[in-house]
Amino acid sequence: MLRGGTSMLGIVNFITFLISIPILGGGIWLASRANSTDCIRFLQWPIIVVGLVLMVISLMGFAGACYRQTWLLRLYLFAMFFVVLALLFFIVFAFAVTDRGDGQVVMNRRFLEYQLSGYRGWLRDRVADPQYWATISACLRDGHACSGMRRFGRAPNTGMLVPETSDMFYARNLSPIQSGCCKPPTSCGFTYNNETYWTPNPGVPISDADCNRWSNDQRTLCFQCDSCKAGVLAGIKKSWRKVAILNIVVLIILVIVYVAGCAAFRNAKRIDNDEPIGMARMTKSQPSRFQF
Repeated sequence: MLRGGTSMLGIVNFITFLISIPILGGGIWLASRANSTDCIRFLQWPIIVVGLVLMVISLMGFAGACYRQTWLLRLYLFAMFFVVLALLFFIVFAFAVTDRGDGQVVMNRRFLEYQLSGYRGWLRDRVADPQYWATISACLRDGHACSGMRRFGRAPNTGMLVPETSDMFYARNLSPIQSGCCKPPTSCGFTYNNETYWTPNPGVPISDADCNRWSNDQRTLCFQCDSCKAGVLAGIKKSWRKVAILNIVVLIILVIVYVAGCAAFRNAKRIDNDEPIGMARMTKSQPSRFQF
């Protein structure tokens, strides 16, 4: 039967195991999303690794508590300390690399538009790197990132389903990927034909390099535009901020659990050290039956 200190350690490690589940789930959520984060593999792996490591060391600590293995408990507390530091580093890093960049409001448009010049720092340079962007854009294209753009509306008189008009399209709330990669920037002044087919307007001067990068080829669209890179960055920022907020809550709980684990380990060690003395006193106080 487990003693008080090791029983507490067992409970603490069980709680730690439960905490690792939402961390691991956050990484899997990033990996399974059908948007930009599905094409940027380096984002979710730090979270998945932290979740898996936390799960393994919590099981290790639970085993150490059950079998009263002091060396295993020491190793558990040592590893837990570095997990707390790693989680703290990831939270700070996530907020640091996503502190800039927001969508731009456009007149008579419900959706936002995104400009690469609005982003700075390591993440922007990483995404905009030509070699790495070739991989991201190919992933977006092969993953049919713009396939969900098609919509239908009902005709006012007949009620029949018809392709949406330009006014209906402008009233839509597009995702950052759809806004940046699946249509040309509004500043180009292109004429709307459908969601992913636009024709240049000779009367509107071209002031944005993305206007020349746009193509009505459904495998090209604006995947080479700076607006598409900005849309990917906006998707990353949104996803990372959600996971980082979750990790802040997890970090607070994890610190409390770690402190409780240290206290329980100290208590269990004190009990183990006091036990031989107590037994010796009991032995000394009992008279021997064979004394004459």
